Amino acid sequence: MSANTIDTVEVSPEVQANASIIWMHGLGAAGEDFLPITEQFNLPQNHSIRFIFPNAPVKSITVNNGMKMRAWYDIKCFNSLNCDTNNQEDHDGILESQVIINNLIRREMDQGINPNRIILAGFSQGGAMALHTGLRFDNQLGGVICLSGYLPWSNFLPQQKNSSNQHTPIFMAHGLFDPVVPFYLGKKSYDVLKSLKYTATWHTYPMQHTIIDKEITDLGKFFKKILGYQ
Repeated sequence: MSANTIDTVEVSPEVQANASIIWMHGLGAAGEDFLPITEQFNLPQNHSIRFIFPNAPVKSITVNNGMKMRAWYDIKCFNSLNCDTNNQEDHDGILESQVIINNLIRREMDQGINPNRIILAGFSQGGAMALHTGLRFDNQLGGVICLSGYLPWSNFLPQQKNSSNQHTPIFMAHGLFDPVVPFYLGKKSYDVLKSLKYTATWHTYPMQHTIIDKEITDLGKFFKKILGYQ
């Protein structure tokens, strides 16, 4: 699948874009679900960021009794201390979505956006894909954001990571009361990144599996710092 065939929802700035934020939605959601968030980051009125919200492929999801929905990969084991997130993950689905996201990054580069001004972001399963793809990409990105997600294939990262993104800023956030992606899974993922010397920060909020205003404010500060708006 090429980036040209991916269904995306995009918000372009009034001026020529010189930065891009590619934001992946969660399981069963859609790209358009996050459109309103672009107005909440308190960015300068004349900012030059293009927001790209791709729609994941439709897949049958094992934990949802095979129901078809938009998903970056299948979920075979869910919300359990007994889940082995390295061996029970949908490796083929993750690789397929990695290619999709890589193609989107390269499409932005082809339009003149420097890779160090491209930020990968995502919520839940989309956040997992942002981490998975960003840490393996062969050009240094501006940043990687994982909200209420986790690091898939964590056992394989030491062999598969690309040194280009060893020092890329990583923003990880999780709700203390998340019933969908357990808090411990997000924190464990952050600890893996720190053990591998990544430049990651960990943010916690008194919420469940959602996004709250304080988190949006913190994200806005992250964007502005990376893209030079402060």
